[in-house]
Amino acid sequence: MGVFAILSSTMSKNPVLKPFATSLQTPEGFWLGFVASASTIPGILISLPAASLSDIFGRRKVLLASAFVFASAPFLYLLIAVWWQLILVRFFHGFATGIFVPVAQAAIAERFPTRRGERISFFSSMTAVGRAVAPFLGGYILFLTDYSYHTLYLVVGVAGVTAFITALLFLVERTHSEVAPSQPSETLMKMVRGWSHVARSRSILLVSLVQSSQYYVYGAVEYFFVGYLKEVVQLDAFLIGIVMGSQIVIVILTQPYMGRLSDRVGRRIPIVAGSVIGALPLAVIPFAMQFPILLLLSIMYGFGFAIVTASTPALVSELAPSNLVGTVMGFLGTVMDVGQTLGPIITAILLATALGYGGSFLSLTLVLLAFGIALGLSGIGKKA
Repeated sequence: MGVFAILSSTMSKNPVLKPFATSLQTPEGFWLGFVASASTIPGILISLPAASLSDIFGRRKVLLASAFVFASAPFLYLLIAVWWQLILVRFFHGFATGIFVPVAQAAIAERFPTRRGERISFFSSMTAVGRAVAPFLGGYILFLTDYSYHTLYLVVGVAGVTAFITALLFLVERTHSEVAPSQPSETLMKMVRGWSHVARSRSILLVSLVQSSQYYVYGAVEYFFVGYLKEVVQLDAFLIGIVMGSQIVIVILTQPYMGRLSDRVGRRIPIVAGSVIGALPLAVIPFAMQFPILLLLSIMYGFGFAIVTASTPALVSELAPSNLVGTVMGFLGTVMDVGQTLGPIITAILLATALGYGGSFLSLTLVLLAFGIALGLSGIGKKA
């Protein structure tokens, strides 16, 4: 389900969204940027409430709601006639991923209590496969059809419907011993109590901030590393693709093994080690000009990212009571989305100052080191 769902959502924006928005004569500047970011807002809004509802009513019902959005949203693109309608469709489509990822992680954490790191990481790697294939498949379809946007979004719809059918046929509900509230007010109060418990936990907050710091940096690197390679090093598009694609490949290949390692040795050591491994190459990147060195630094950063993110979701699920696993996953997803949103914005501000690429990338190094060391000093995640 993860492969087809994320393939569908990613292919709806990469590489089609910018040319589609331009073809609709979307105004330059703010509105064109808002088209790109409209689908990220629902993740901040819905991840926590949806995951909390899955604690109360079960994972399958909420995952099916997410799958319905994956299946239905692509066909709305076919009805778009003016640019502002694209923003509305992107906003609706964003609810799919915002609901899906934390609830799916919670379901996996429950089913594999002693192998959470490995199994959640395997799920993450599969979604990364869908994310990696999407731009190649989408670009090939646009090439074959001479930029037929309707054809591409029909293929996006097929992938979304496949995810929905997979969920409908194969998802099995885990038995819940508690009775779900019969009144909406009771449901709301139960959700608020869960949020309050999670918000008061310093351990959950710290691990969530570690995850957020990883995506803060990832969001900045994804955007500004490309800029450095193009503007400063002046690599061609093909070599830039190899450098940036190497990060995704290393995450897909290593994350499940890093998750298995954290199941065996505890979460703390991998998170601290991964933070250091991911931080150091970022400080060196602005001083590197040769393609082989830049490729090695990119792989090293991706490896550090894989180590940390293979451990943090599993750790945060272990810090929560069994009846709040979904809630804590939703909280993790919300804090992560905030980090990924802020990373490019703050880095862009720093880049515009005298700091340039050197100071901006050093700031990313310091962010990873600060939160990694903070978790190491806290003692959270030691092997029992």
